[in-house]
Amino acid sequence: MLQGRGTMKAICVFCGSHLGNDPAYATMARHAAETIVRGGYAIVYGGGSIGLMGVVADAALQAGGDVIGVIPQALARTEVAHEGLTELHLVNTMHERKALMEDRSDAFVALPGGFGTMDEFCEILSWRQLRIHDKPIGLLNYGGYYDSLLRLFDSMVTAGFIGPHTRRLFADEDTIEQLLPAMFEPKNLP
Repeated sequence: MLQGRGTMKAICVFCGSHLGNDPAYATMARHAAETIVRGGYAIVYGGGSIGLMGVVADAALQAGGDVIGVIPQALARTEVAHEGLTELHLVNTMHERKALMEDRSDAFVALPGGFGTMDEFCEILSWRQLRIHDKPIGLLNYGGYYDSLLRLFDSMVTAGFIGPHTRRLFADEDTIEQLLPAMFEPKNLP
């Protein structure tokens, strides 16, 4: 499924700690997790058992995949740390969370979510722009969820705040089947 990167072991999934208003989001998250696991990859994620995070973890585990959760101790109660994971890492800060998630992952996919998902996605994208890592990044624009964000990114290019090459540091597609291969196209690799 993922062309040209046979050494990949884990894909980090950023997603919401809420389910959203449409049950289709949970169906999409479940399908994305199953697709990643079928491709032979572990999932690294935020460690919670609620919202889309919980759906992703449960679906990946049910599909026989390894799931590595990373959660700050302060959020272990509010996001209800998932107790059934392959690995659960309790850390002290959000900075430690994101650093460990980056370290344990070979690629990143953002599903629909809120401010936390955007924070994680934008930080990992900034790290790639700064050449802190060179790992593929994908934005799953399920049902047009990220259309407005993608227009903003395009307007950043038009206004001269990012270059076209920077805009191509991540792939965006409507389905996980389209997104995973697109992440590894030459335009999205360093």
